[in-house]
Amino acid sequence: MSEEKDPQLIAHLAKRGVDDKMVMGHPAGLFVLFFTEMWERFSYYGMRALLVIFLVGELTTGGWEWSRQDAMNLFGLYTMFVYFTPLLGGIIADKLTGFKKAIIIGALLMTLGHGSMALEGIHQYFFYLGLILMILGNGMFKPNISSMVGQLYPDNSTKKDAGYTIFYMGINAGAFLGMLLCGYIGEKIGWHYGFGLAGVFMFFGMLQFYFATKLFGVIGESPEETKQGLAAGKEAEEEDTTPANVRRDRLIVVGVLMFFSIFFFLSFEQAGGSMTIFAQDYTQRVLEGNAGITFKWVDALLTLFPLVIVTYVLWSLGKQIYAKYPTTILFTAISFAIVWGLGVWKIGREFSVEETEVTVSWFQILNSFFIITLASAFSKMWEKVWNPVGPIKFALGLILVGVGFAVLAFGAKDIPQGAATASVSMIWLILAYFFHTTGELCLSPVGLSYVSKLSPKKLLGLIFGLWFTASAIANGLAQFLGGYIDQIVAEHSMTYFFGIFAVLPASAGLVLILLSPKLKKMMHGIH
Repeated sequence: MSEEKDPQLIAHLAKRGVDDKMVMGHPAGLFVLFFTEMWERFSYYGMRALLVIFLVGELTTGGWEWSRQDAMNLFGLYTMFVYFTPLLGGIIADKLTGFKKAIIIGALLMTLGHGSMALEGIHQYFFYLGLILMILGNGMFKPNISSMVGQLYPDNSTKKDAGYTIFYMGINAGAFLGMLLCGYIGEKIGWHYGFGLAGVFMFFGMLQFYFATKLFGVIGESPEETKQGLAAGKEAEEEDTTPANVRRDRLIVVGVLMFFSIFFFLSFEQAGGSMTIFAQDYTQRVLEGNAGITFKWVDALLTLFPLVIVTYVLWSLGKQIYAKYPTTILFTAISFAIVWGLGVWKIGREFSVEETEVTVSWFQILNSFFIITLASAFSKMWEKVWNPVGPIKFALGLILVGVGFAVLAFGAKDIPQGAATASVSMIWLILAYFFHTTGELCLSPVGLSYVSKLSPKKLLGLIFGLWFTASAIANGLAQFLGGYIDQIVAEHSMTYFFGIFAVLPASAGLVLILLSPKLKKMMHGIH
């Protein structure tokens, strides 16, 4: 990415009192948000990778030995509320706290939640208290950090979609490392160690953001502080002169995209539920001979590759802002040193044992790994090669996630009806996650960008909250349907079960292609 400074972007940042230092052609503030979100996603996905496995795990291993359906029902309730509370968090930030304070409050609540879950061995109430604290913390955190990313760019900036894709790479770097390390430690060492580790990095993410809040000028401040910023000569926002009919049409487009996103996440979020069950009970995970040795090397490279990339990003950010914000860089560097240490320890431990057993949570890292490796290519494609309107990108995402489940359905064709276990090749899960990832890159970061571009600025936190509410509905439905895996496999087959999640999003994608011309007109020039 070019280091040249975009005059339109520089003027936009200056009006808001934002530091105009650039990293890889984007505002340095984007990468502070990148690392804050990275550690939050480390904590969320690190815990999420363990949740269903822990609940269905045998009592002798420290698990709770729940049924698959009960485990996925709790998982569905948790993820539903995780995505529902951002609606309230967006309103609170818009009206009272501003984005900055909401992010810090949310990060603190989530840190306490992980700490509580780490005490589940003392009493089960700590486990449930931890889930509640993380739900509340996520509600304050999630919509508001996404809103801050959007406010770093002018609405029609060609860099905005690319900025969200970079931010999305940060999300998935954290998710990757969280699932890899928390999942491994939880399954191999002890559940509470995995839950507790997730909270450590949430704490570091909170600190590095707290000490860099001044970098953002008036972006993210409370309504009262924004007024004070204006009095000091910083222009937070221009007066919105958009005609009422244009605002209405754009909000309708946002609503339509939210509706179709439900079909995407309904299938995509099987990753933490039915696909985890498939990995645990229907996939060949014990590797012998050359296959085992090859996997150890592949796993080592997978562990180190993302660490090298995000360490380079940290180095680039540090060169730009260390002089003014040394504490932010220091806390981020400490957290990286710990992650590097854990990664090297994990690799050494695996090479020291003869048997190679792939952890169940390992498969979930594939989504994040593919995003880390493909995000830059998608970002450049949207910027320089092919940049279709948002609804077409959404439709591509829906179709691709359907293709992923079609691949998985094909791979499961030899599993007998009603089988409780099987030994299907790992390749089918790997291919499914690849297609799901390409679909996600077409839909999720683009969705965040279009919500930011099409929404009135005074309602931005609320609209982002509604976007995540659509995800809440999808998550609840996903695990409700996923909980029927045993019943559907008994009455039909595993191929039939995964076929449902192939047909639904692909059909929705075709409908959205037909609606695209009308939606393009209703965006009134926003591309």
